[in-house]
Amino acid sequence: MNSEFEDLTTEAAFSSTELHDSEVDELTDEYGDLPFEEVEVATSKADGRQRQISAKIQIPYAIEQVWQILTDYDRLAEFIPNLTKSQRIEHPQGGIRIEQVGTESLLKLKFCARVVLDMVEHFPHRLDFNMVEGDFKTFTGSWTLQPASPDGTATELCYTVSILPPRMMPVGMIERRLQRGLVLNLSAIRQQADVLFDHPS
Repeated sequence: MNSEFEDLTTEAAFSSTELHDSEVDELTDEYGDLPFEEVEVATSKADGRQRQISAKIQIPYAIEQVWQILTDYDRLAEFIPNLTKSQRIEHPQGGIRIEQVGTESLLKLKFCARVVLDMVEHFPHRLDFNMVEGDFKTFTGSWTLQPASPDGTATELCYTVSILPPRMMPVGMIERRLQRGLVLNLSAIRQQADVLFDHPS
């Protein structure tokens, strides 16, 4: 189990969140047979409009293999459905900087959000990110990877983000769509691992 996720979910401010059956059905209708129900989500309300959301999934592959998927920045949009753009761009200090554009449907309208993230890699267990430019006031967090089996053939992948949307965005609606988006994203990463590494069903 991921200790960071456990610490967060035991705090009083955090609550475990599950998608409604109708939302799972909607995702299945739109994106096919992804393992949505394997994703666990927890949410907390921080100061004011700020929210912290965590999601985790177990993936039956070694940590190094999952790391390979996460850090192939230019190809993330090829298999993550609600990510329309992901590319590495120039960093003024020579670090890792990526630009991403995500799309979600809000009240039957398409909502696009752009972020430019500085990434800090701590191979192979942690990948930190911090927004330096984009459509949110705050967007910062990390991916963590921990062994999920004694022989190292499975990985627990956890994503945690702290977000502060601008005032024009309804925070409750953004929170719910982010939860849905994380379920979709982690499910897609799980499926991509099968595609790349041919794990038997």
